[in-house]
Amino acid sequence: MRVMIAEDDALLREGLVLLLSTAGIDVVAAVDNADDFLTAVAADRPDAVVVDIRLPPTFTDDGLRAAVRAREIHPGLPVLVLSSWVEDSYAAELLGDGAGGVGYLLKERVGKVDRFLDSLRRVAEGGTAMDPEVISQLLVRRRADDPMAALTAREREVLALMAEGHNNGTIAERLVVSEGAVHKHIRSIFAKLGLSTEDVGHRRVLAVLTYLKV
Repeated sequence: MRVMIAEDDALLREGLVLLLSTAGIDVVAAVDNADDFLTAVAADRPDAVVVDIRLPPTFTDDGLRAAVRAREIHPGLPVLVLSSWVEDSYAAELLGDGAGGVGYLLKERVGKVDRFLDSLRRVAEGGTAMDPEVISQLLVRRRADDPMAALTAREREVLALMAEGHNNGTIAERLVVSEGAVHKHIRSIFAKLGLSTEDVGHRRVLAVLTYLKV
């Protein structure tokens, strides 16, 4: 897998390069600002990008803007954004194009190497990897009349774990139920959200995007 990194903190940037390289991932570029990141993406599309939301020159949302622009240049480009804290409006904007291959993690998760690498791989494969804290913040902003209102409490739990990127086996372990029960919940979720009830990757991404949009 070929990955580009955009992170202005030199220590974290070099740490990410070392972490990914040690895991056998090819880091094709590691830059410290949004402009250089976009130039690198335009010149040579990577398999995925890891981007800090706040980059020079304004240190507000330059990284997010660059990530959205990168997906416009290369539709479907897998993007994993990092932030020091939960910024729910940015997460909603990243999800705005309705496609998969997106992730939003707090920087503290990088220290949990296995989890971080697993999240990156899921995003690169077109899935989602949303931080639980980000999910919680997005849920607070949901409208009273949205389609999620039809889901049961258990179905919401299942969908929240899907949003984190977990497969059926892990969801079953977390909720202490059988995989068959998880599959039934997922089919019900799909039906209530107006999706095909076939439990395949694309349907899961669509369900997650419906869940996370505000």
